[in-house]
Amino acid sequence: MNNSVFNTELQQQNISSKIVVGLERISEAFKSLIWQIAKTINLSPIQIQIMIFIAYHKKELCNVSYLAKEFNVTKPTISDAVKVLENKNLITKKYSKKDSRSFSIILSAKGKKAVDKISGFANPIKDEVEKISSEELLQLYNSLNQLIHRLNKAGILSVQRICYTCNFYEKNKDNHFCKLLNLKLSEKDIRIDCPDFEELELAE
Repeated sequence: MNNSVFNTELQQQNISSKIVVGLERISEAFKSLIWQIAKTINLSPIQIQIMIFIAYHKKELCNVSYLAKEFNVTKPTISDAVKVLENKNLITKKYSKKDSRSFSIILSAKGKKAVDKISGFANPIKDEVEKISSEELLQLYNSLNQLIHRLNKAGILSVQRICYTCNFYEKNKDNHFCKLLNLKLSEKDIRIDCPDFEELELAE
């Protein structure tokens, strides 16, 4: 118990512990905001997250298996959430022609209107972030990218769509390059959720 990052005595001696606790506080702010919007439209946070995800990501990712990995929950949890959204006419299922058991989840017209109302729930956090200086923001962004990459490599984050593990990404010395865009990338150009992300194929 003495090694816990939540041990206030340990925190004073360890900057990493302070950062972890700080990230936990930010997570609580995110959860608070999504719960506030959830109460107004009678949906659960996971149902809201599913709707927002499918609104802004390609249909190949909008299935039960991928969503379970994306939100670190079980497939039955996603299936139950999808069933509620379908009953509320907020989403529809588009079944695969090759496999009748497989389907993509897409927003209905009603669902698109709902997303227009709820997708800005995290803007209060963004508003405060934008008050940080440009130089500090870039440092923070670089640090977050590195942390997400490390958490993914450690198996803590099962899904990420960051440049560093994309098939199109190359790094030569200090230069980042995207082979898909045929473009040299600056630090601020590194994408944290790229719509064109293609998982890096590891050599066997």
